[in-house]
Amino acid sequence: MQTLTIREAAEVIKADAALLLKEKHDGPVIIAIDGRCGSGKTTLGKFVGERFGWTLVHMDDFYLQPFQRTGQRYKTPGENIDHERFIKEVLIPMKRGQDFDLRRYVFPTDEFLPVIHMKATPVCLVEGSYSLNTYLRPYYDWKFFVDIDKNRQQKRILARNGKEGLADFNARWIPLEELYFANCRVRECADRVISIDG
Repeated sequence: MQTLTIREAAEVIKADAALLLKEKHDGPVIIAIDGRCGSGKTTLGKFVGERFGWTLVHMDDFYLQPFQRTGQRYKTPGENIDHERFIKEVLIPMKRGQDFDLRRYVFPTDEFLPVIHMKATPVCLVEGSYSLNTYLRPYYDWKFFVDIDKNRQQKRILARNGKEGLADFNARWIPLEELYFANCRVRECADRVISIDG
């Protein structure tokens, strides 16, 4: 595992993408960035997307709608996202190099935000927890896993979300995430594992 600054990680992603673009003859290169809560994957995704002008989609915008939140679904590791909608609305057109309309779903208020028209770019990024769900992996050309040790994770979440937020993450989100990582062997499936310094 490499420990990198955000800028170094961005350059690694750019270099990997350049190699993949040389090998690929149809459609864009699609890169997934998954990882533990507080590891810096969202910050990395935003930085890379803005720095290189690549299309970026966040998995947080594809949380389950109320009718999908069944006990059975929550018991299945990695089923915290609407992968059915994500494949249909994002990955299929993205794989074909087509523009697409992004319907972002807000979990706390259970509503869709206004549609954003997304342009196809030579390299596309998918960022967020559950982006390496087994249903989604076949669509990616390269897979990143951003790791973090437990102590740093706790400090980052506390700084970002406060005490109540940290308690919520420890009680709910981190256990669900860890179950997903273990059962779906997410870290093991990644082409590159990195840690973000800072």
